[in-house]
Amino acid sequence: MLRIAIDAMGGDCGPRAVVAGALAAALDRPMGLLLVGQMDAMRAELARAGDSRPAGVTLVPADEVVGMDEAPAVALRRKRHASIRVAAGLVARGRAAALFSAGNTGATVVAARSTLGMLGGVARPALATTVPTRHGAAILLDSGANSACRPRHLVQFAVMGSVYARVALGVARPRVGLLSTGTEESKGNALTREAHRLLKGAGLGFIGNVEAHDVFEGRADVLVCDGFTGNIVLKLTEGLAEMVAEVLGDELVPSGGPANARALARAVRRLRRRIDYTEYGGAPLLGVAGIAIVGHGRSSAKAVRNAVILAHHFATHRIVERIGREIAATGVPRA
Repeated sequence: MLRIAIDAMGGDCGPRAVVAGALAAALDRPMGLLLVGQMDAMRAELARAGDSRPAGVTLVPADEVVGMDEAPAVALRRKRHASIRVAAGLVARGRAAALFSAGNTGATVVAARSTLGMLGGVARPALATTVPTRHGAAILLDSGANSACRPRHLVQFAVMGSVYARVALGVARPRVGLLSTGTEESKGNALTREAHRLLKGAGLGFIGNVEAHDVFEGRADVLVCDGFTGNIVLKLTEGLAEMVAEVLGDELVPSGGPANARALARAVRRLRRRIDYTEYGGAPLLGVAGIAIVGHGRSSAKAVRNAVILAHHFATHRIVERIGREIAATGVPRA
């Protein structure tokens, strides 16, 4: 049975949401759980679960926690027994097949990179987030792992994102767009202009620059940018999605009787599912030589459940190995 290492202390909602979501995932899929964190807190949440607790749950002690506001590298050096560090170590030693954390994103990235290592030819890992479009979904990367990038890093992200789109979305020939301030190749800053030049000769399905207002049109299957820009796009997307769903729910006054009201309610629910980040659960950290799924800081139990199921899917289908093989075959420009 595959086991997933869970940083039980990570996230704004603390162990309650993480443990509840992880247990729900284990009831849905045949997997073991290694819950890593402060023992008293985890035992309290397991007691809350009562008879619904699945088999195969193991508690792993980790007395320290990296706070959401702490500097990642400094905190991990100082806190040798932090829950995210212990959880990553379980994967590195083969005790778990994958890692999930909704805690400090920077700490998760640093712990995964330093503990699991990198795939051959990849200089920087990237968070690959699934974003909704009019025609399905697209992969946005990097969405927060690297605030500063060099042009060749964006080419590496494009290669990894293309492989992931083929594996996860089933897109045979992914279209790669470079997120910029204009569609002309002369637009943008020095980073995007040089990245555009490199992407043109990278042998990918590069369609050129994509502006922010085109993100949700579905023009590209893979959207590439630095992590600072990507995180802003991601947070703006989440806020807009929540606002749209709320406005539709509040302002669409049905007419024509109960049947029409039910139809409108179903439409709003479908829209919520398409734009709700909790449906996707978490973002895989591509480029590391192991499975690491990073959840939103405010992940609910539902989001945690879906993120842990995603980690199980990655492990079951050996997606990291497949990505590694395709990257080796494609060739990734080194920075």
